[in-house]
Amino acid sequence: MIAFPNCKINLGLSITAKRADGYHELETVFYPVGLQDMVEIIHNNDSINPIQFSNTGLAIPGDETQNLCVKAYNLLKKDFPAIPSVKMHLHKHIPMGAGLGGGSSDGTAVLKLLNQLFNLGLNTNQLVHYAAQLGSDCPFFVYDTACHATGRGEILQPYPCDLSNYKIALIHPGIHVSTGWAFGQLQPHAKEKLIHEIIAQPIESWKASLVNDFEAPIFIAHPILQTIKDELYKQGAIYASMSGSGSSIFGIFPATFVWPSTFMKNQFRNDYI
Repeated sequence: MIAFPNCKINLGLSITAKRADGYHELETVFYPVGLQDMVEIIHNNDSINPIQFSNTGLAIPGDETQNLCVKAYNLLKKDFPAIPSVKMHLHKHIPMGAGLGGGSSDGTAVLKLLNQLFNLGLNTNQLVHYAAQLGSDCPFFVYDTACHATGRGEILQPYPCDLSNYKIALIHPGIHVSTGWAFGQLQPHAKEKLIHEIIAQPIESWKASLVNDFEAPIFIAHPILQTIKDELYKQGAIYASMSGSGSSIFGIFPATFVWPSTFMKNQFRNDYI
């Protein structure tokens, strides 16, 4: 069984408070975007190794056991020990450390695939429960539709935001931003206007008021990101921003926009949606 987990962008991101458990209170609107990875899971008759994991595409650093796809399998295996051994393959296309939630999307896709493949009978709320144990962004990918998010990102409400009549450019400059470092640069505080109220206004007004709190410190550390954002506006973006804690920058363009053949290509990795 195969799934094609997509990424997300953040429409605004406010860090409003530091919690006693070490997490941060935030507000954002998650929006799904069609840049995809690929995950395949098949039965495996191996009584010794419960999971055989492989990957192609972008290199994935670190211990394989810490990959969210593997963690998702082990998480369900604890509660459903009858799940048999599997072979799992991940083809990685969504860049990592980019603020696009690719790893979270992959892990959540594994939860969904296992639920279908082995008839576990998990409903949406149960899948969200498991996804929240994988990571703060993971519950969003259970819904995979525009959602207003609060808490640490796991409290979700579907939100009426539709960008299907626009074009979205994703620019990833190959810079990895540590999420822990990024949070450490912020001074959480309540905002005068909530993000979902700003997004309810015409998209032409977003440039003046829809802010990602991470941009200020990260743009100081990596000035090229400010350059990319400025260039997207020069190219005709209605709105441009960094996604999550970076480093990807996205631009929202009119549906009539035609990508120039040289659009940002000489300097940056590009993925056009």
